[in-house]
Amino acid sequence: MSSSDSSTEIILAKWTDRFLAWLIDFLIVSVISTSIIFASFGMIEFSENGFWAENMQYIPTSILFFVYWTILEYKTGQTIGKKILNLKTTNMQGGKPKLKGIMISSLGKAFFLPLDVLFGWMITNEKRQRVFNKLGSTIIVKVKSVEGFSDITYTKD
Repeated sequence: MSSSDSSTEIILAKWTDRFLAWLIDFLIVSVISTSIIFASFGMIEFSENGFWAENMQYIPTSILFFVYWTILEYKTGQTIGKKILNLKTTNMQGGKPKLKGIMISSLGKAFFLPLDVLFGWMITNEKRQRVFNKLGSTIIVKVKSVEGFSDITYTKD
């Protein structure tokens, strides 16, 4: 469609592409988090400390994920994983989302991802949103999207 039509097609990212972008980000942040924790606390002896030591990393790692996603997606709309797969976080019109929306979306990914995705598939599948994407009024699109149009058609990739 040409820009004179005052409409655009927003191409919603596939769940598989979103998962692959998440996996890339997960690996990057996990390596960083593990390095920081081991550097801070030394080598943790999991066999002696059992359950507590294995789960001690969950909260700081989740906070690191939250900060990573919030900063990168607010500044550029893309994390490293999304950039590699040509995906971008946008508002519902394909433009830059508000910081509050990014923070809500990041909260779901960092702390509640399994439930966020499961319920998202069940109740927001039309726009391929996780629950926290819906709450934050964000969508994940192919980078080809164009800003500034009033009549929008959503197409699944």
